[in-house]
Amino acid sequence: MISSVMTRADAHPPQRLVVFGEFFLDLVFYDLPRVPAMGEEVKTAQFAMFPGGGVATTALVAAGLGTPTAVITRVGQDARTNPAWQKLVHSGISTDGCVFDKRLATALTVCASYKGDRMMITHEAINKNLVRLLAMAAAQKQLQKAKLLHLACALLPFSAWAKIIEQWKRRGLALSADIGWNPQLWESPRLFPMLKHFAFVFPNEQEARAMTGEKSVEKAARALSRWTKTPVVKLGKDGSLAVRDGKLMRLKSLRVRAVDATGAGDAFNGGFLHAHLSGWPLEQCLQAGNVCGALAITGPGGSCAIPSLRKLKELMRKL
Repeated sequence: MISSVMTRADAHPPQRLVVFGEFFLDLVFYDLPRVPAMGEEVKTAQFAMFPGGGVATTALVAAGLGTPTAVITRVGQDARTNPAWQKLVHSGISTDGCVFDKRLATALTVCASYKGDRMMITHEAINKNLVRLLAMAAAQKQLQKAKLLHLACALLPFSAWAKIIEQWKRRGLALSADIGWNPQLWESPRLFPMLKHFAFVFPNEQEARAMTGEKSVEKAARALSRWTKTPVVKLGKDGSLAVRDGKLMRLKSLRVRAVDATGAGDAFNGGFLHAHLSGWPLEQCLQAGNVCGALAITGPGGSCAIPSLRKLKELMRKL
């Protein structure tokens, strides 16, 4: 149930969110009749192009719910006329901290979606050394206005990230991260001490178990809680769970027809962070994330079905 805490919190506007990470132009082929083998061709009438990657989807969902949001990323000059980038620009999200590279093309991902899952091929030379953007004046200006910085990227190289994370933590900026599937990170002894600076981390179930070496998701979440204040583990159709102050909270998701799973985890992040910055309690943050993540798989791309704030609350009451 949605308590009166949410109603009181709604009287105060959400505080500013900055999302940093990799932007992709996503080309998604879905409703495939089958998965092609090498040397084969499969045809489908269903295709979509949209802004992809954690930076775009997380920001679009949070902004769509009413959170003042900015993104920091690097794209090519080709993005200026691309409809996917323009969707981000026209959503009200600030792109003042972004860099347009004259030499490289915007990162591109081709997704083939089949039975609610997907496979991807990506070209992303432009995302190399992306961490350098955070030292630029335009990015610094965005961060000085922010309440929370969400990192939708791998935290490599460690030496560069450690310095930046400690710097902004000292300045009072809250941090969260979704580092994705990056075994190179998990194998390093430097990762977990770095996570102590984060208010939230957002692995999915497979990532949480792989990061910690635990066989059950509950044990994996508890292991992560030794390093970060509130680990939040996304469980797909089974919802999500979080650990705070030694207590594990698990909440179910909506039942929907899956069309394309691309970006669902990032949509969850956007819903969760909007709720958190609005002052909602952890249970309702998980509910908001579950709703946004579920809606994201009902069409192509994680930002295909962003609810209004009113619709979000209505759907949360059903959980």
